[in-house]
Amino acid sequence: MDLSDIRRNYGKNRLDADGVDTDPLRQLALWLAEAENADCEEHSAMILSTVGTDGQPSSRVVLLKFLTDESLVFFTNYSSRKGQEISLNPKVSACFFWPSLERQVRVEGQVSKTDVKISDQYFSSRPYESRVSAVISPQSDEIPDRKFLDDQRKHLLESGEPLIRPENWGGYMLNPSYFEFWQGGPHRLHDRIVYRLCSGVWETARLAP
Repeated sequence: MDLSDIRRNYGKNRLDADGVDTDPLRQLALWLAEAENADCEEHSAMILSTVGTDGQPSSRVVLLKFLTDESLVFFTNYSSRKGQEISLNPKVSACFFWPSLERQVRVEGQVSKTDVKISDQYFSSRPYESRVSAVISPQSDEIPDRKFLDDQRKHLLESGEPLIRPENWGGYMLNPSYFEFWQGGPHRLHDRIVYRLCSGVWETARLAP
């Protein structure tokens, strides 16, 4: 398969250092809102990368659920591969990509668990079937077949047991120290504005494409 001739010339927008917010979290909120307004599919999806004890990175898509003044919040199974890797190395990276807007955002920082109350509140707000799946799934563990999950689901539904948030499922806060906002440009001369957290203050700079 030869993909070398696949290319697209960007150029819908420009991005200047004096045209972005001084706070990257506010800038991210702005771009998320614009992605939503542009009907970008799964606009809150971000690729989360963690690193194992052997130094091997692993990536997967998770959904951003809350954006606060200090962190990006997502939810998952703490016993999953990403959860186990985070427990050993809380340094992660995340990436948003909105092709129709020719935009990308990279984030680097450290992850910590949210307060249990936040996890409980969000778990309770999820659709019933999603809560069932969270309860029955031993995420990232090997299972014999699909029937195993179907049987677990059927048993739980028939039991009438209340759906309580499992202790190994909850929220994470990604507390960022680095952002990069990327806007596609013509002839591969893209705009890249970075934010670095230095002594509690965000500093910006432009990078070559």
